[in-house]
Amino acid sequence: MTRIDKKFAALKAEGKKAFVAYIMAGDPDLETSARIMAGMPGAGVDIIEMGLPFTDPMADGPTIQLAGQRALDNGMTLVKTLALIAEFRKTDTTTPIVLMGYYNPIYSHGVDRFLKDASAAGVDGLIVVDLPPEEDEELCLPAQDAGINFIRLATPTTDDKRLPKVLQNTSGFVYYVSVTGITGSQAAQATEVGPEVARIKAATDLPVIVGFGITTPEAAQTIAGVADGCVVGSAIVKEIGEGKSADEVLARVAALASGAHSA
Repeated sequence: MTRIDKKFAALKAEGKKAFVAYIMAGDPDLETSARIMAGMPGAGVDIIEMGLPFTDPMADGPTIQLAGQRALDNGMTLVKTLALIAEFRKTDTTTPIVLMGYYNPIYSHGVDRFLKDASAAGVDGLIVVDLPPEEDEELCLPAQDAGINFIRLATPTTDDKRLPKVLQNTSGFVYYVSVTGITGSQAAQATEVGPEVARIKAATDLPVIVGFGITTPEAAQTIAGVADGCVVGSAIVKEIGEGKSADEVLARVAALASGAHSA
């Protein structure tokens, strides 16, 4: 079992929903990013989703795009992102870390080298949004062979014909994108999300986590209530972009986590 599998098993035993929090590696700088990451488990984060800065993040809205640009402007790289994770692992060996990004930096690093380095750093899962199931041999299957979960996105446009292909070779959990479009663009609606989560869960034993469009503790509670948990990204990254201190950001994270855990 990976750390992700163990975390969901523990949450299920406790009757709790998962709270996943996203930050961009190196935003606004490496030191602040490291402080926020270190404080996340104590703030109630069950799984950390870490963005890998990239110049053309097509699935991300303006808030996360700007975060990636800030990180890149400060010299953040794939190698430094893995070093950040490795530093976190010196004091936390249990909190799962999912690296979310795009294939280009991984391809440039070299897939075999990347998987070796990511595994050594303590990465537990990957979300690579621009690699469809038809390209599983590129990264998905090698990642699973390396003991790293490959997490796939399902969306409102993933119909019953496409869903089995999306679920094929997926592990860890399924990430359901609650809205059509980019991150931070619309508010997730439980009345729309609930039936879609049920449809996915009928086709897989994996947990289904909902992300995109969740910005408040109340929304986290509502959405987590119709799924196995929720992801919050843009609302946290926005606080960082506004220059809030690490403590202020973590206070917001704790409020969101409390919302999800009260579902």
